[in-house]
Amino acid sequence: MSNMITKAVRDDLPVIYHLFEEAIRFQQLNNYKGWVSYDKAFIETDIEQGHLFKMITGNDIVCIFSVYYSDALIWREKESGDAAYLHRIVINRNFAGQQLFKKVLDNTIQLAKEKNLKYIRMDTWAENEKIISYYKSFGFSFVENYTTPETENLPEQHRNLHVALLEKTILQIG
Repeated sequence: MSNMITKAVRDDLPVIYHLFEEAIRFQQLNNYKGWVSYDKAFIETDIEQGHLFKMITGNDIVCIFSVYYSDALIWREKESGDAAYLHRIVINRNFAGQQLFKKVLDNTIQLAKEKNLKYIRMDTWAENEKIISYYKSFGFSFVENYTTPETENLPEQHRNLHVALLEKTILQIG
């Protein structure tokens, strides 16, 4: 069965909340550095502003993720309007192992190319070498480690985190 990616809607919220709760449980069970909570208001805003996407197979939401086109809070001086930022990727554990991240990345690359952007950028837990290596296997390069600010402009689960910043060049300009 094929996957379809579309923007999430408010009616998806119960499933989205469940996916976040399952992701937190999975991270804790596997002793991964990860989320301890999630910010429901931020998720609702992501939906309202068109940032939150869902991948569906049949009637199931198999993955959710957010795409932004600026991220000055985390990327600071590197933010210059030339990147798509991939955030909060949550896989439905019932569909793990189906290369869903590749489909998320392909979709994000397509969105970025439509806007003539040069990079896909993302951040992940700096202490999780396994996930960093996984993203590197898709062509991401390590940029730097950074501790996110303690600000209401970030979702609760993203404040004061030690993250690895990763970048993938998708468009050679000039």
